[in-house]
Amino acid sequence: MIVTVTPNPALDLTWHVAQITPGASHRVDTGVARAGGKGLNVARVAHAQGGDVIAVTTAGGATGAEFAAELAASGVPHVLVPVAAATRRSIALVDEALGDTTIVNERGVTPTADEWQALMDATAIAVRTAGVVVISGSLPPGAPDDLLARFIRLGREAGATVIVDTSGPALLQAAEAGASVLKPNQTELIEATGIDDPIAGARELLHRGAGLVLLSRGADGMLAITADGLVQAAPPAALAGNPTGAGDAAVAACAVLMDAGIYDPVRIIRRATAWSAAAVLMPLAGEIHPSWTDLEHDITTSDPKESS
Repeated sequence: MIVTVTPNPALDLTWHVAQITPGASHRVDTGVARAGGKGLNVARVAHAQGGDVIAVTTAGGATGAEFAAELAASGVPHVLVPVAAATRRSIALVDEALGDTTIVNERGVTPTADEWQALMDATAIAVRTAGVVVISGSLPPGAPDDLLARFIRLGREAGATVIVDTSGPALLQAAEAGASVLKPNQTELIEATGIDDPIAGARELLHRGAGLVLLSRGADGMLAITADGLVQAAPPAALAGNPTGAGDAAVAACAVLMDAGIYDPVRIIRRATAWSAAAVLMPLAGEIHPSWTDLEHDITTSDPKESS
C-alpha cells in the first residue's frame, strides 16, 4: 500500500496556448481543472499503473469543492480533511510553439492547528497498512516548523519506507528526520544546501540522515546517490511537452517499486527516468505516456566519476 500525503494541495488549471506573447491577450480552448498538488499527481500515476494507493490531503472553499468533485470522479482512493480556507490554485500555461510551460502557483493558506491535527490523525490511520509513505509538495506559509518531521515520524513508526519531495529548508529537515528517499531537482538542492556541486549536495543530505537521493536534472536525466555509490540515468533524447508532473512521475515510480520490495537503485532510477520522460509527453500532470516501457528500454545508465 502506498499512502501519499499532500499538505498543500491545489486545483490545477491548465491551458494550452498556440504561442505566448508577453503583454498580449490570448484566446484559448476551454482549460482543464484537476485536483492536484505533487502528492495527488504521484497518487494518480501510481494508481493508473496498478499501484495500491490512498491519497490523503485537505480541501476547502469553492475551489476545494471543485477539487473534491474532480478527485472523486478520477477514481483515485482518497481521504479528504475539510479545512476552512479555500484550496489554492496552480495555473499552467503550455506554449505549444515553444514546447514549454509557464506555471503560476498560489502559495496557499495554512490550516489551523486543529485542522493540521485532523490531517495528522487521518494520515496516522492510513499509514497503518502502508509499505510506502510519500510526502510531496510545498508547505503553506506559516506551517508549523516540525510538521514535515511529524509526518515522516508517522511513516517510520508504521514501518514504512518514507519518500519526500519538497524544497527549501524543509528538504534539510526531511533528511534530518530520516526520510528514506529524497527527490530534489538541482536548483532545489543548491538552494537548500548552499553547495553548487550536485553530488556533494546530495551527500550532504545523506550525511544528515537520508537513505537515497534521487536528483532530477531535467533533460539530462537523473542521479541516484547512496552512501555506497551513485548511478546516472539519461533518456535517449530530449522530449518536448509539459514537464509539470515529471518529477511526480519519478516519485511514483520509486514508490511503486519500493512497495513491491524492489530497492535496487539501478532499477529505481531507470523506471523513475522513464516515467518522468513519459510524463512530459502528456498534456496534464498526473499521467504518463504508455510508451514508457520503450523509453525505459532505451535509457542508458552509468557510474559517473566523483569529480564529474
